[in-house]
Amino acid sequence: MPSADRVVHEQIPLRVRGVNVKVASVRRGGTDAPVVFLHGFGTSKEDYLDVHQRHDFAGRPFLAYDAPGCGATECADLDEVDLPFLADTARTVLDRAGIGRFHVVGHSSGALTALLLAHQEPGRVLSFVNIKGVLAPEDCVLSREALTHRDPGGYLFRLAESCRDSPCYGGGLFAANLPNKVRRGAVATLFRSMVELADHGDLLTKFLSLPCPRLFVYGEQYAGLSYLPLLDANGVELAEIPHSGHLPMYSNPVATWRQIAEFHARQLIPAARRW
Repeated sequence: MPSADRVVHEQIPLRVRGVNVKVASVRRGGTDAPVVFLHGFGTSKEDYLDVHQRHDFAGRPFLAYDAPGCGATECADLDEVDLPFLADTARTVLDRAGIGRFHVVGHSSGALTALLLAHQEPGRVLSFVNIKGVLAPEDCVLSREALTHRDPGGYLFRLAESCRDSPCYGGGLFAANLPNKVRRGAVATLFRSMVELADHGDLLTKFLSLPCPRLFVYGEQYAGLSYLPLLDANGVELAEIPHSGHLPMYSNPVATWRQIAEFHARQLIPAARRW
């Protein structure tokens, strides 16, 4: 096992639902319950690598990886990349890494991936930080619009190019990164499953029913989300990040990391098995 201060980058060959996948991952070992980071659409594992620099996470084991269709991960069949496939990939990665129970931090579609996994195996998730994840139809405006076009991937990349000067915090950086972080062939299937789950997957109920402590993080530009009062009334901690929108890790990483660290510090949960 890697030492507590050694960060290991590796390519992990896996087979998920009969599809060959080579997952680009980064991890640090240790004896405590690991933190598993799942990035969102259009981003990558590098969004979270400052965890290695954060003194409040010193010595904490962690794992982050690029989802199939994104970043440096290779996938032999991009047409198979929907949200259930991503959840199965997460389970396979965790099992291969020997991770039993863990804390999860997920953003956007990564948070939805984490929710599907946590709903299927609630006993494995010790705590859940949901960074503006998909929980309702209102969270799928862009993906829904893209699906009305003949080529959703092509439309998305054209839209990103035209939105570099977006009034949304982090929009320019997201647009610039998109062509390098997303495989065009994965867009349509992924968006279709995302919209289907948002409309018919009863995601809010699934999130509220999880037995673990939960934190929902959102940028100030999303303070009007209709379901925030429902989350608050049902014991979910809320953290509004100033000067940010859908991408608080881009626009205000210091405040975002602080909220995650303070939430974790409040969790008096027994450590998971050694990994």
